[in-house]
Amino acid sequence: MIALVWLVLTVVYWVAGIVLALIVGYLLLLTGAALFARRTTPLRAQPTTRFVIMIPAHNEERLLPDLLTNLNQLDYPRDLYSIHVVADNCTDRTAAVAMAHGAIAYERFDQTLRGKGYALEWLLQQIWARNEPHDAVVILDADSVVSPTFLRVMDARLARGERVIQAYYAVRQPEGAWSAGIRAVALIVLHYLRPLGRMVLGGSTGLKGNGMVFAADILRRYRWTASLTEDIEYHMTLILAGERAMFAPDAVVWAEMPDSLRAAQSQNERWERGRLEMVRRYVPQLLREGLRRRSFLLIDAAIEQLIPPFSVVTGMSILVALVAIVLREPAALALAGFIIGGQVVYVLSGLLLVRAPWSIYRSLLFTPFFLGWKLWLYIRLLLGVKPRDWIRTARNRAQRP
Repeated sequence: MIALVWLVLTVVYWVAGIVLALIVGYLLLLTGAALFARRTTPLRAQPTTRFVIMIPAHNEERLLPDLLTNLNQLDYPRDLYSIHVVADNCTDRTAAVAMAHGAIAYERFDQTLRGKGYALEWLLQQIWARNEPHDAVVILDADSVVSPTFLRVMDARLARGERVIQAYYAVRQPEGAWSAGIRAVALIVLHYLRPLGRMVLGGSTGLKGNGMVFAADILRRYRWTASLTEDIEYHMTLILAGERAMFAPDAVVWAEMPDSLRAAQSQNERWERGRLEMVRRYVPQLLREGLRRRSFLLIDAAIEQLIPPFSVVTGMSILVALVAIVLREPAALALAGFIIGGQVVYVLSGLLLVRAPWSIYRSLLFTPFFLGWKLWLYIRLLLGVKPRDWIRTARNRAQRP
């Protein structure tokens, strides 16, 4: 009986260990490629791109002024961009705040079609009805601010032929709480390191829902979606149609993140539920088309969806390492060492590339708490224990200076 248990444990270890090693190996491939990526965009002396900036907002009267003030102070000709805010099912002064800061405000009330995707789709129709000339569309979340040269970077990239561009989506004030610091680490590797590597290897950076820029004809040709993760679904549509999302590491959008795990729960559940839906719907098609076309871009997009959240990978890696210690086999210990060591290299490389402040490194001390919470959340999702409707993420109570 003991021999059978030992055999089963050994088999399970090697199956799980090999899968994890393949995941870590792929992340290290992206890490190595990222080291060779160009991280600055040569700007044009005289920008010419006309931008429409779209901001979906639901009860954002507190944070919206920060973004609108920020946008009004960009290093870009003011006559070349307009700001449009949709106050979606609001019960506060979001629309009035938008107008007071010079934005064009729209109010939308629809209790059936609720959520960011529906709001964006509706706002697009309103903008097109105005017949306002524009060359590109920017989508920003209301709880964000952007880097001063954001539009200049996008102008230069559009001028050289890029049609779908994703900015670096980072955490605003990550030093405020340890949970925000942990989220900052996650977004550094997911939103910066991996997209950099993909640009070198010929992949597509993906769309992150915030800081996205599209050539005007893209949004007219491909209809925006209203799924739980409309950005991922839209990216799938674009790459299957032959479009590639490019990464602009020097155009940054900083967004507020919940300062507690409890406040972040609805947001994380929505993201992970949507991602699982995208895996079921698109991964088989991506793999099939990628093999038929011999397209790294499509195969890489499928792999990106199949890779579990990093917290799950890390949690499983710790379990594998513990089993390796029990087995006491040199080969098993070596494999576990590669899995754990590779992830350390991956995370530290991302932090070094963005020159993360010391507070971000300190937040890593709380990783065990975050892993436990994220694994519990993921188990709930796999069991279907969550509402499927869109729920607004709770905002932090502290006021901005």
